[in-house]
Amino acid sequence: MNYSYKGKILISTPDISGDIFSRSVVLIIEHDENGAFGLILNKKNSKMSGRFKNFFDFKIEVYDGGPVENEKVFFIIKGKKVSEIYTEINPEFYVTEDIETVINSVLSKEIGIDDVKIFSGYSGWGALQLDNEINRKMWTVVDVYNLDYTLPNDQTLWKSIMQNLGGEYLLWANAPEDISLN
Repeated sequence: MNYSYKGKILISTPDISGDIFSRSVVLIIEHDENGAFGLILNKKNSKMSGRFKNFFDFKIEVYDGGPVENEKVFFIIKGKKVSEIYTEINPEFYVTEDIETVINSVLSKEIGIDDVKIFSGYSGWGALQLDNEINRKMWTVVDVYNLDYTLPNDQTLWKSIMQNLGGEYLLWANAPEDISLN
């Protein structure tokens, strides 16, 4: 491994597989010689959103972080570090699994719910697996600046980033989800 994709965004290339990675935007949190860890930013999970409603008196969106360990919960938080157990994404954002501290911090208004994004599961790759997938053009790596990782995103995020890349990506951005219909 010669390069780390930590802090980069992966944009899935269109496919007909229909799996969780179809039209996904993945933030890579960690990437080293042992593998990679990331969270899908644009796939909402209505089942888990319903479960979190039990903790809060207001509607909360939970996102599918990926297909691995869906019972695990991760939080991207903007701003104040409320937990001592975290991984920094950049100086403004960090990731934590410290569910108790995050929920207590939101309920006590130490942090605002708009500064938190909740994920069920994660995306993981073994040693060199992500590098191989990128070499096979399954992913496009993008340096995204000024993206608020805590914003509520859906499929429009994938399309918007594709359109901003221009060129051949414009074709992909405007292709139907099932490209066999094209």
